[in-house]
Order: sequence, then C-alpha cells, then structure tokens
Amino acid sequence: MILGLETSCDETAAALVTEDGHIRSNVVSSQADLHARFGGVVPEVASRRHLELVTPVVRDALDRADASLDDVTRIAVTRGPGLIGALLVGLSAAKALAWARGLPLVPVDHLHGHVASLYLQPSPVEPPFVCLLASGGHTLVLDVRDRSSYSVAGTTLDDAAGEAFDKGARLLGLGYPGGAELDKLASRGDPDAFDFPVARVPGLDFSFSGLKTALLYKVRELEPGELEERRADLAAGYQRAIVTAL
Repeated sequence: MILGLETSCDETAAALVTEDGHIRSNVVSSQADLHARFGGVVPEVASRRHLELVTPVVRDALDRADASLDDVTRIAVTRGPGLIGALLVGLSAAKALAWARGLPLVPVDHLHGHVASLYLQPSPVEPPFVCLLASGGHTLVLDVRDRSSYSVAGTTLDDAAGEAFDKGARLLGLGYPGGAELDKLASRGDPDAFDFPVARVPGLDFSFSGLKTALLYKVRELEPGELEERRADLAAGYQRAIVTAL
C-alpha cells in the first residue's frame, strides 16, 4: 500500500492507496481560514502550519484506512511545483518515514499527480487522452499517451485561470478564497450584462491578463453605488469569459 503526502500549498494531505489504485483513505486539512485575513496564502505561515499538521494528518489517514505503517510498502510525496517551504515540510516528513521504515521514496511531480488521479479506481481513464489541467496556478492542455508521461500541447502565456479568478475576486472586493467567492456572486448575476474579451491566441495556448485588465477598467468606470449594484453582473460576465476560453 502507498502512503502519499501532499504539502505543496495551503493544504496538508495524506492518503493510503493500494497498488491497483483503490483509495483506502484520503485526509485533507485546509488552511483557508488561516490565510483569509491576508487575502491569500502566506508561504511562511503555510509552512509552519504544515509542520503542525503533517503528523496528525498521517495518523488520521492510517486510522481511517484501518492500517499501520507496517502495511505501507512505499512513500510517495509531492516534490514540486509549489511553495518551497511548504514542499520541504512534506519532503522531510516523507524522507524520515521512508528512511525509518526502510521503504522506497517516490517523488511525484505535482502536475503529473493531477493527471494520475484519473487512473484511480473505481473508474480509471486509460490513455491516450487529452487532459485540460486547470488548477490554481496552472492551466495546461496535455497530450497523454501513456501513464508514465505527457506532453504539453498548450499552456498559459500569462496568468493561469485560477489566478485570473483570484485576481478578479480581489478587484471586486471579495474575500478569500477568491474563486469560490466569485463563483457564488456570479450565480446571482447576468453574464450578458458586460462584454468581456476572450483571448484567441495561436494554437492551444491561453491568455487571461487582458481579461483581468478589462475588469479593472470596468470597475474604475463605475461609480461606487453603481459598482455595488452591478457587482454580481461583473462577476458573471468575467467568469463566463474564463470558462469560455477553457
């Protein structure tokens, strides 16, 4: 059984997965409330919180899987990309467990991990396929020919879609996490009320910086009272432009 650790950003996570892809347990401890006061993830704060949480999260994952470290045959851990300090906490914990138990240590690329989640039971997807990877800091179109690798067919030329959501939420004066707050507000708005641009770049690449600038100008054009009245419409139009590009 594989014990996997993930500490690339603001969530401390551990999971027990069988060699054939069945999830025995999956424990995720979020720091969203901790970082909300800052309007975003503070790397140093995230690292220190990971230090506090990594051991309890691993213990919880083992308990939920009704397993012990004696049942673990290898340790997998996110090696990047991510926040350096946060990654080091997970890597150090994984190295310590692997060394103490004499187990193989498997470093996992964060982005490849997103793709590999499609291979988990009970409904694994088998290559070849095209994958749209739209996480917080990455927007990619991937050509996946086998389980061990992928090639990048398209990427973002500037902001990722997730960053566009967060920056748009900040421009609209919304709380953290911005993406969730913007989506909630957009559900009450008219996506046709404002005409936001959708970048059409060559090939399969993306661009969201122009959209963010367009929202900035719209916000500046509106008087405070009108901005408050039309905030939901702005969110709806902005969100639709991001989704249309994807």
